[in-house]
Amino acid sequence: MGVLRDRQLADEATQETFLRAWRAADRYDPARPLAPWLLTIARRTALDVIRRESRPTRGGHEPEQDVALNLPGIERAWETWEIKSALGRLPAEEREVVWFAHFHGMSHPQIADQLGVPVGTVKSRSFRAHNRLASMLSHVISEGGTSS
Repeated sequence: MGVLRDRQLADEATQETFLRAWRAADRYDPARPLAPWLLTIARRTALDVIRRESRPTRGGHEPEQDVALNLPGIERAWETWEIKSALGRLPAEEREVVWFAHFHGMSHPQIADQLGVPVGTVKSRSFRAHNRLASMLSHVISEGGTSS
């Protein structure tokens, strides 16, 4: 959806991605992470769908317009995958605090009110969660990721 911005095209690209991955399975190196390999196939498939959809058609369609695309790089997609994976491995109460703080911009007192727990509990959970995330994501920085 991030690249194609159209549900039907995204569904089509997803199906095509898995078909291409299946056909290329013999070229996959199990010693390397699956996510970057699969994301590369998905990105290329999405670009192929964009190219196919942008070809002029014959008939009485609306005039075509050029569209500027701001595609995320594979590195950014890999970083996002790694962050989501790390968040998913946090204990639920820590993940909840991180979610409210970073995705909803809530302060510790606001999170405490939302969860019905003391502010100190929120601060402790936040501290533990961020330490765990730093440990789980240290490879992202060491492998040249931007971590931004």
